[in-house]
Amino acid sequence: PSEEPAEILNLIKKYSGYYLGDTSKKVIYLTFDEGYENGYTDKILDILKKNNVKAAFFVTTPYIKDNEDLIKRMVNEGHLVCNHTAKHLSMAKQAKNTQKFQNEFTVTEKAYTKVTGKEMPKFFRPPMGKYSELSLFYTKKLGYKTIFWSFAYNDWNRNKQPSPEFAKNKILSRAHNGAIILLHAVSKTNSEILDSVIKAWKANGYTLESLDKLP
Repeated sequence: PSEEPAEILNLIKKYSGYYLGDTSKKVIYLTFDEGYENGYTDKILDILKKNNVKAAFFVTTPYIKDNEDLIKRMVNEGHLVCNHTAKHLSMAKQAKNTQKFQNEFTVTEKAYTKVTGKEMPKFFRPPMGKYSELSLFYTKKLGYKTIFWSFAYNDWNRNKQPSPEFAKNKILSRAHNGAIILLHAVSKTNSEILDSVIKAWKANGYTLESLDKLP
């Protein structure tokens, strides 16, 4: 895993944040960010179902409203659908106004509940990974765990997708105990390699677990 300065790790831990899971075991936590739909999520869900893997999908309010059937499918198939804010703004900036900050959470929660009839799981991914100590404090105060990542790569630009060979090699070469993997579901490449990547992880002795199994 990538190494972070001690002061950053202490800050994250203080406010119920994670960038790594259980490093004592060969376990991987698979997460996807969903700012908008690009036509690949159904295929990704098919692959997860075939491989009996539960993932976490971090979604914005517009994504929920525009893709109700996908949200219902995620929930029905046992995945976590988690908060990625209403407007995909920097939460470090929003923390300067407590009401605006809270609205980014509650508007998304209400949209999720309207579609699913359930309460949204209390996992949060800050847009663009931007945070401050104040934003972490307020996030924890709202009852959320902040989920960063220990692996991500340049997969989000739909007009400049990496080759399947490059992407698969990069993802597999960076596998590590307790990895929190961030992939973007808008990526055509990810949809093409996900099945083989999951099979390779398992063949190398990794198990894939849901975020609600974090220590």
